[in-house]
Formats: sequence, structure tokens, C-alpha cells
Amino acid sequence: RAAASVCARNAPALFVPCHRVLRTDGSLGGFAWGIEIKRSLLDRENPSLLSADSQA
Repeated sequence: RAAASVCARNAPALFVPCHRVLRTDGSLGGFAWGIEIKRSLLDRENPSLLSADSQA
């Protein structure tokens, strides 16, 4: 929760990559700018990261 609080206050999210924080179970969790933005950023950085998740 402490990490989530810091990430929520992170204005320059693209420079301090809080979108890379995942839950302990590997799910995406939340993101200040919305889960679709988080998914898009992660997919741009590593397209194979979420591909297995989307097939489940």
C-alpha cells in the first residue's frame, strides 16, 4: 500500500515508471491514469508480458 500511495502522487509517471508496479499475484492493480493506460504502457515496453495474461 505504501508503494501504491507513492505511485498515486507521482506526477511524471512516464519518467518514474510506477506503471511497472504489479500486485503480488501478478495482476495489474490500479493506476492513477486508468488501467487501460497502464496496460498500454506495459504493452509498449514489453508486448509479450501481457500476451499470456490476455489468453487466459
